[in-house]
Amino acid sequence: MNNIKNVFTIKDLENLSGIKAHTIRIWEKRYQILEPMRTDTNIRLYNLSNLQKLLNITFLHEYGYKISKIASLPAVEIPLLVKQIVSSKNSKNHAINAFKMAMMNFDQQLFLNTYNWLAEEKTFREIFNQVFIPLLDEIGLLWQTDTITPANEHFISCLIRQKIILNSEKIQFVATVKEDKVFVLSLPLNEIHELGLMYLHYEILSAGYKSIYLGESMPIENLKDLKNHFNSIVYVSFLTTKPDRGEVNTYVQEMVDKLLDASTELWYAGRLSPLITQESLLNKVSIFNSMEELTMRL
Repeated sequence: MNNIKNVFTIKDLENLSGIKAHTIRIWEKRYQILEPMRTDTNIRLYNLSNLQKLLNITFLHEYGYKISKIASLPAVEIPLLVKQIVSSKNSKNHAINAFKMAMMNFDQQLFLNTYNWLAEEKTFREIFNQVFIPLLDEIGLLWQTDTITPANEHFISCLIRQKIILNSEKIQFVATVKEDKVFVLSLPLNEIHELGLMYLHYEILSAGYKSIYLGESMPIENLKDLKNHFNSIVYVSFLTTKPDRGEVNTYVQEMVDKLLDASTELWYAGRLSPLITQESLLNKVSIFNSMEELTMRL
């Protein structure tokens, strides 16, 4: 099976741009903004150039330009106008669109150029929360709707992971200043979505605590070993796709039974964490609905 996607349906364009398919059809008919290919059965198909142009048009439209004005511009002027606006006004939406194009084209240079442009004006914390988190939320939806392939998702995730590691490493050279507790970060067995946990590692280090990152697919039994080294531990886990929905509370209860005592706490976040039945848990078990809520506890 081909794992590289470079031809898109109108529904794909809707998912990637946020512009409804009905609106795209109207813009095509009235203003000829895109030039789709047609199958033998007259179904519209679009290439990467069409996608790039639509994302630029979407940016200008959201910025206040009327579609009739955009349509009157020569095609070569549209990306130039976008660059002109972006250079004078830091735009989160432009950055997200640029990262999406980098993902679709497997364009590492575009990713790095966009990131460096953001870093001139924003801290890494701002980039992650204002740009990467919305981007990752969109990517999750794009993957679920088959708009992107696993290769696209893995490519962009690995580049974001590199930036988290790079920024975390810088902080690790600074001595720990808070010694009242140690954070131990891990994911359940077969859970591979670790970007959220990796970013939390960066935030914990930034707050001056010792953070031990154990990563994905960690057996609960092995987490007990940390008690032989540290007196006060906060175990943190992100539940994104694992355990299975029906096993979430069983998993949490096993962590409570094997890890929780007077010197430990359990923190949970991630897409599946709202499934945890809080009523039956002790007050040393905390559930967080967002990264912001979690980092405010540090």
